[in-house]
Order: sequence, then C-alpha cells, then structure tokens
Amino acid sequence: MNFLRGVMGGPSAGPQPSGADTIQKLCDRVASSTLLEDRRDAVRALKSLSKKYRLEVGIQAMEHLIHVLQTDRSDSEIIGYALDTLYNVISNDLEEEEQEENSAKQVDDLGSQFTEIFIKQQDNVTLLLTLVEEFDFHVRWPAVKLLTSLLKQQGPQVQQIILVSPMGVSRLMDLLADSREVIRNDGVLLLQQLTKSNAAIQKIVAFENAFERLLDIITEEGNSDGGIVVEDCLLLLQNLLKNNNSNQNFFKEGSYIQRMKPWFEVGDDNCGWSAQKVTNLHLMLQLVRVLVSPTNPPGATSSCQKAMFHCGLLQQLCTILMATGVPADILTETINTVSEVIRGCQTNQDYFASVNAPSNPPRPAIVVLLMSMVNERQPFVLRCAVLYCFQCFLYKNHKGQGEIVSTLLPSTIDATGNSVSAGQLLCGGLFSTDSLSNWCAAVALAHALQENATLKEQLLRVQLATSIGNPPVSLLQQCTNILSQGSKVQTRVGLLMLLCTWLSNCSIAVTHFLHNPANVPFVSLSAGQIAENLGEEEQLVQGLCALLLGISIYYNDNSLENYRKEKLKQLIEKRIGRENFIEKLGFISKHELYSRAAQKPQPSFSSPDHMMFDHEFTKLVKELEGVISKAIYKSSEEDKKEEEVKKTLEQHDNIVTHYKKVIREQDQELEELKQRVSTLTSQNEQLQATVTQQVSQIQQHKDQYNLLKVQLGKDTQHHNSHSDTFQMNGIQTEEVSKLREELEEWKNKHELLQGQLREKDSVIEKLNSPQLETGTTEQSSQTSKSGGLEHNSELQKELEMLRSQIQLQSAEISKLQMENQKLQVMNTTADPVLADSGATAAASSELEARLEQEMKELKSQVKALSEEKESLKQHLDSSSSTVAILQEEKSKLQQEVAESKKEQDDLLVLLADQDQKISALKIKLKNLGVPVEDEDDTESGDQGDEDEDGDEEEQD
Repeated sequence: MNFLRGVMGGPSAGPQPSGADTIQKLCDRVASSTLLEDRRDAVRALKSLSKKYRLEVGIQAMEHLIHVLQTDRSDSEIIGYALDTLYNVISNDLEEEEQEENSAKQVDDLGSQFTEIFIKQQDNVTLLLTLVEEFDFHVRWPAVKLLTSLLKQQGPQVQQIILVSPMGVSRLMDLLADSREVIRNDGVLLLQQLTKSNAAIQKIVAFENAFERLLDIITEEGNSDGGIVVEDCLLLLQNLLKNNNSNQNFFKEGSYIQRMKPWFEVGDDNCGWSAQKVTNLHLMLQLVRVLVSPTNPPGATSSCQKAMFHCGLLQQLCTILMATGVPADILTETINTVSEVIRGCQTNQDYFASVNAPSNPPRPAIVVLLMSMVNERQPFVLRCAVLYCFQCFLYKNHKGQGEIVSTLLPSTIDATGNSVSAGQLLCGGLFSTDSLSNWCAAVALAHALQENATLKEQLLRVQLATSIGNPPVSLLQQCTNILSQGSKVQTRVGLLMLLCTWLSNCSIAVTHFLHNPANVPFVSLSAGQIAENLGEEEQLVQGLCALLLGISIYYNDNSLENYRKEKLKQLIEKRIGRENFIEKLGFISKHELYSRAAQKPQPSFSSPDHMMFDHEFTKLVKELEGVISKAIYKSSEEDKKEEEVKKTLEQHDNIVTHYKKVIREQDQELEELKQRVSTLTSQNEQLQATVTQQVSQIQQHKDQYNLLKVQLGKDTQHHNSHSDTFQMNGIQTEEVSKLREELEEWKNKHELLQGQLREKDSVIEKLNSPQLETGTTEQSSQTSKSGGLEHNSELQKELEMLRSQIQLQSAEISKLQMENQKLQVMNTTADPVLADSGATAAASSELEARLEQEMKELKSQVKALSEEKESLKQHLDSSSSTVAILQEEKSKLQQEVAESKKEQDDLLVLLADQDQKISALKIKLKNLGVPVEDEDDTESGDQGDEDEDGDEEEQD
C-alpha cells in the first residue's frame, strides 16, 4: 500500500483531475447508494474506466468492489461488472498499444502488487471459488478469468489458498463439464495455471477424473486435427504427468494409454499439414515421451512401454516413422518418441528390428535411419534423433548388439552387394570425410559393444580393404591409423571414445592394440604435449589419449613382454609425469560439454561443433578415472599382489560360474521334471475320471440288465400282453403312470356312457309302456271298428320295426358293456404290475448294496471289467431287441385302445341319432292321438303321411 500511495502522491504519475474526481465519486456512490440500480451503474462506470485508469481504480475501488461481491450476490449483473473491473485492474494482458515502453515494467509490478493486495485476505479467494460455482454466464466466466489472472501473478500463494480451501480444487474441476465451450476452455487454462509445479494439486486434479474429461474433449475436438483447445488440453495433461510418478501410474492403470492410439492415425495424404496440427501432434508425442522418459522409475517406464506395445501405439508410431510427406520436425520428434518407447524393453526392441520401410526391395527401418544419420545433407536435429534411436535400440539389448556386429563379420557380409547392412553403413560413416558422420558412427558402434565382452572380441576379426593391392587391415588398426593422421578434433574424439569403450574390460582387445608398435608411442606423445601450447579442444584430445593409455595399463594381462604394466608406467613417468598424467585425465570430467552430456541420455546439442561426448561414455569415464589414477601410483609389488588377488578372484568367479551353471542346469531339469509331473498328474486325473465314468456306466448297465432280466422272467410267467407293455427298459414307473392315467380316463368315459345308457333305457321303457297300451287299444278298436283294420295293421308293422331297432341298440349297448368289463380287467392287471415294480425297486436296492462291495474289487480288475462290459453290451443288445418287441406290443395295445375309443365315439353318435328318433316318435305318438281313444281317428287321417315317413326312415 505504501508503494501505491507513493505512486499516487507523485505529480507526474497521477491521473487527470477529472478522471480522479470521477473515480472518487463513483466509489462514494458504490459505497453509499441504497438503490441497487445506482450501485450497478457506478460499478459499470468503474469498469469502463478501469483499463485507462488502472492504478486509480485499483487503489480506490478494489475494497468497494470486494464488498459488492460479498453483499450483492443476488444481482448477477453487478457481480459480473465487479469481476470484470477487478480483472482489468489485476491482469497484465493489455494490448500492446496501450503499453508504453518505459512503463512495461511498472505495469507488471502493478498486476503483481494488486494481486498481493487481493489475496492478502484469503477469504477473497474463497469468495471467488464460490462465485465460480454460479451457473450464470455473466458471473462464472469473469470469475474464472480473474482467478486465472491471480494464478499467473502469484501462483504458489494462490495455489496454497485453493489447496487448503474445502473442495477448492473440486469446484474448479466442474468447469470441464460446463456445456458452454467458452467457460470450459477457460477452465482448461485455469487448471493449467493451477497445476504448475504443484504435485499435491496435480494428484487431486488427476483423481477428480481429469484424464477422462480431457481425453473426451480431445476426442470431441478431432484429436490432432482439432484447434487450440486440443493444444490447451495437452499442455494440461503434460502438467499432470510430467515428473509425477503417482499420476503416471494412475494414467496407466486407468487404461488411458490405449486411448492415445487414435491420436497418431495419420491418413495416407500427408500433404498440407496446418500449423495447429503440427503443434498438436508435437505435444502428443511429447506426452508419450513423458510416460516413458528415462528419468522415470525403471519399473513405471517398463510397464508403460509394454502397454504401448500391446495396445498398438508403438506400431502406429512406426507407421508415421516410415510414412512419406511427414513434416521434418514431426518426423524428428517421432524418432525421439520411438527411441524412448523401445529403450531397454526387449519386446519393443525386437518389434522395431522387424519393421521394414515401404521400399522396393523392403529394407529394415534401422538401415534406413542409419542412412539418414551418415548423410551430411540431412538436418542436424534429425541425425541426432536417429543416433538416439540407434542407442536406445541397443540399450541392454545383447541380441540387437550381436545382430549389428554380425553384419561386420566376414562370414555374414553379403558378397553380392545387393543390400546395404547396418555394419557397412557404420563403417562407411566412420571413415567418411564428414566429421559429424565420423563421430555419430563411432558412438553408434561403441553402443554396439557396450557391456558385451564377447562382441568386443568378435569385432577384432573385422578386416577392411583400404585400397586395391594392399592387404586388409583390422578395424582396430584402421581407427588408430586415422587418429595418427591428424584429422578433425570431432573425428578424433569420436574414435578415441570408440577405442576406450572397446578396450575397457577386454584384455584381448588391449593386447591387439598394444601389439601394433606405433600405437603406444603415438598415444603417449599425444598425451605428453605441453598443454599451454594447445587449445581447449586439443587438451580434450590429450585427456582422452591419457584415458586410453590408462585403460591399456589397467586391463593389461602382461602377455606382451615389451608392454607390461610396469613398463607402461615407466613410460608415463619419463615422458609425461604421473601428476601431469592425472591432471590431463581429470580435464575430461571438468569440461563443460562433458557435464552437458552427463545430464540425460538424449544427445541434445545446440550446434554440430558442441557434439563431443556421449552420455554412456561419461559413465565409463566416471567409473575408470579413479581406478586408473590408483593403478598409475601402484608399485610392482602391489601389482603382483593385485594380480594374485585377481587370479584368485577369477578362479573363485570361475568356480562360482561353474556352480551357477550347474545350478541353472539343475533348475532347468527340475522345471522339466515338474512339468512332466504336472502333465502326468493331469493325465492321471483324466484317466481316473475316465475309469470312474466307465465304472458308473458299467454299474448302470448292470442295474439295467438285472432289472430287465427280472422283468423278462415275469413276462415269461404271466405272458400277459397287456401287462407286458408296462415292462420297458428296466424302468417302467413313468410308462405305468401314463397308462394308469389313460385307464382312469377310460373308466370315467365308461361311467359317463353307462349313465347315458341308463338314461336311454329309462326313455325306451317309458316309450314301451305307451306302445303296449296302444296295442290293447288297437285290439279293442278292431272289435268295435271294423273299418280301420288296414290302418291298424300298418301301425302294428311300424311298431314291430321300432322294437327291432330298439333290440339292435340293446345289442350294441351290451357289446359296449363287454368292452367296459375288458377295460376293468386291464385296470386290475395294472395294479399287480405296480406292486411288482415296488418289489423290483427293493431288489435293486439290495443289488446296489451288493455292488458297492464289488466296487472295491473293480479298481484292481479294470481289464476284467472291460471284458465283462463287452458281455454286458451283448446282453444289452439282446435286451434291446426284447424292448423293441415290448414296444411293438405297446403300440398294438395303444392301437386297440384308440379303436375302442373310436367305437365309443361312434356309439355316442348312434345314441344321439336315437335321441332324435325317440323325440320324433314322441311327436308322432302325440300326433297319433294320445290318449289312445283319439289316436285311431288321427291315424286314419294321417296314414298316408306316416307311410311316407316310414319309408324314409327305412332308407336312412
């Protein structure tokens, strides 16, 4: 506040009197007006003046504006004006034309100081968080912008206030779900500022489902084809993941790596990339590198690398790598990304080795990349990226190292020359006229030998044809020849790094190096030159020569008499001096370029001239510098003791190695035996299950056979065809129950038919009595009336015909009764069968008890059981034929039952016809004149009609 008062008190810095007076009046109006409209108008006026009179409005109105935010929450319009005014005062995002060159620094100070005043009361920030929750656009949007500006000015302080505020971060996370894109996009910018360099807030934001929401936004916006919103989301994702192991693990465990694959699905038409697409894809590649960075914990990096391979992300990146038309910077970043995805992961390295470029004929991707690395016309950053890719491919990859070195060996070189191998490209780069190619090829070849003594020995076999007519020279000798020719410093540094890597921890290589009499004098002479007469780069070469000489001493096995350790030490003492030698050796690690290279594995150089040291070589220097210094000062006696100790240790190591090998072989044999045991156990379990199943089947067959045997014996005793139908397949419960139900059904139908027959009998009896009476009346009428004799005789004939019909129906009824009795007999025969089945069940239970005892003996008599099973199968075949016969008899019985049912249906039809005829007879008798006295008169009058009816009935 004192600073602001000082600024206000100065005559030159003060505003125009009219502006200052207006601001003062407006502030008084905001503070004292009782009407909301008046306060709203005053705040609106302050907003319009806040950009031009930023200092005055900030000093005089900030307190009143904060009071408005606290008290006038019900009016969204005045809240929006107040927030906009505060934003104009605090924010430094002013247009350039509004800033004067001499006041730019003062403007920055104003924003920072106004922010400090605002956040001095932490309740003000909490109030802003509350306003951010408002849904009204005119409140929420300016609140988000103001909070973003506060974070830009005083980030750590505001972060701490939000962190301790209840649900502070969660309130801000809701902005990502807002349907209004303006608020959502500004919410992303706010979270960018909130998550900068604060691991605690990063974790909270991540666990508030930020990854899911941000990836959804990126997908909605079109992935890499999206606009600046995609860029903002990617920057926020980088903030959340970079150097945050917890969030990286959460990102991997949440299967979000799989959702990154569509980002890199670039179409075939790669021309016309927009600047925004290039930016988006660049950030996407950087995000992948964040997850697999060499600085991450090895376990986390390895799990992310495996996830990227399994989801197809690595394959997609290799597709971009081999595509045409991809911009140079995207291609470079893609190479760097692929490098770190495969670094130290054997599965990914093997896949990368199998990738071929779409050329004719197809070439391995490694070969195509190496061609770019040794091509001096390619961009410098691209060549560095290819070198990094090759280094990552060989990192902890003995298989890949062996494949590269094998392309240099005489037995594997393609004599036809149709294809270029990786080894040929490296040799070509190693001896080209371009110093950068020399350096890159030397470092690449050194990585092929890294921590692999076997390949160091094999590489000694490589012979090079220098010129026609001259004998070939070894690769080792050719490297020393180029060194002695006084080439460029970069070339010499690269070759010296290759030689130091090659000779370290390989006594045979040291012997080959010392065997050439020109090598030791050259190295000692180069290391012994006076440093004052040389530049910094030459001093660096001296240090590397001293390191090479020290490696020749430390790893010397004293196999060459002229170059034993003691003689080499004397040579150093005479020509260089021990102290001078140690000083030159220490010059390497003190060099600035050495310090830069030691920081991270990726080669990152501002220019080709700074390309001197490799990251892995710096580790080697750090490891050897101390032991070489000690070796130089050791006496011959100490060397002898050390040699003895070394021999003892070697013998001990050999013994340990031998026992390790024996243990490894025993472990393999044990594993094989365990696998065999597990296989035999599973086979045994399967056989046991098969035996158990067969035993159960045999038991079932025996039960069925015994039951059939018992039933067939009963069948021969009873020989009852109707009851035989109940004996099928040894188990007749369901068949018997079905047939009993059918019998019960036929019983009910039979009783129903008996009732109907009784009713018909009663009706016939009733009809017979009137007919008898009619006969007596006819006799009396014949004595009294002689004129109706002919009519009476015809009526008598008709009655006789009716009696005959009734007799026929009675015969049919008696036949039906006989069928009923037959069905009853069937019913009675069914009950004994059911009783026999119960006895059979009891007998089967006894048989099961007997068979349980036999089961114990069956386990040891599997072969006998199989024979018995065959005999049982034959018995079953015979019983099956018996069952077929029984089934035929059953079908016959069912056919007879169906015929009887049909006969009963026909009888019912006949009874219905009889009912109709009886009713017709009643009508006719009534028409004949019941009572009887009147019938003669009617009969004589209707005789002709009755004759016609009688004829029709006979025809029917």
